[in-house]
Amino acid sequence: MTRHSAYALGATLYMPATRADILQVVYGEKIQGLRSLVVCLEDAVAETDVQQALNNLKHLLLAIDARGGRSFGGPILFVRPRDSAMAARLNEWSLMRYVDGFVVPKLSLCNIREWQQAVTRSDLMLMPTLETLEVFDPSAMIELRSALLEQLPGRIIALRIGGNDLMSCLGLRRTPTMTLYNTPMNYVISMLCAIMGSAGFALTAPVFEQLNAPQLLEQELALDIAHGLIGKTAIHPSQIAVIHRALQVTLEDLNSARQILSKTAPAVFKFNDAMCEPATHYKWAQMIIERAHWQGVRPEIASSMDTFGGSQRLAEVVG
Repeated sequence: MTRHSAYALGATLYMPATRADILQVVYGEKIQGLRSLVVCLEDAVAETDVQQALNNLKHLLLAIDARGGRSFGGPILFVRPRDSAMAARLNEWSLMRYVDGFVVPKLSLCNIREWQQAVTRSDLMLMPTLETLEVFDPSAMIELRSALLEQLPGRIIALRIGGNDLMSCLGLRRTPTMTLYNTPMNYVISMLCAIMGSAGFALTAPVFEQLNAPQLLEQELALDIAHGLIGKTAIHPSQIAVIHRALQVTLEDLNSARQILSKTAPAVFKFNDAMCEPATHYKWAQMIIERAHWQGVRPEIASSMDTFGGSQRLAEVVG
């Protein structure tokens, strides 16, 4: 399958592999605008239903094959096996050529080698989920970062932060009146963004499990983006449009990024009433351009902005 940018993930919807309508979702016939889909064989499937789920997955892939393959513009398709042993079995299916990758549940230092050995197909991307007790330990995350770089180079599209499982490790559940950033997850997300993000790994945000608090979801999404997270798991189709709106880039940021990346940019200049310094802001600008490419620009009236012809060098402003 085609390699994808992490910024293309957007809102990622999980569906149990036992559902009968997955084919319609894969072809964009049921959930409009969905950009990434995970067919789940792990937590969303009871132990007694595993074989049924595997059979359903095979029937799904056979149906895709009968249609001549996936349609252009449909969601990126992942499968979440229960463990590395199941992943090894699926890795041998020739029909997995219609899948973009595996979500790796509960990745840790203890099982990373097993996953490396299980998924040998180079065309399958990996999207590990960080959701075990060791995630709270920065030194363990530094070790895991090194192991990912050494054992799975170029295989990781993004790292998922498993918020509910991590809260469960503490015996906690979020309240319906607070974002995750009002809980110990604030520390975890910030730490992971620093440790994993500094090594070039993209990270996606935990689920928002309330369905009747859209304003709180918007607040949490703003904090997700402020921490550099590039997507978010959706628990219901009603959340998809909200997540995608939040991931869109403002016109002000897009124009600022373009100016920073311009070959004629001054060393320091004023733009949109803010200091811009290409040597410092270059990576941010690249990420804004990439996000805008995949998620678009917010359809809002932008404030009046300088162009390079009318911008001011910071020295001129100060002087």
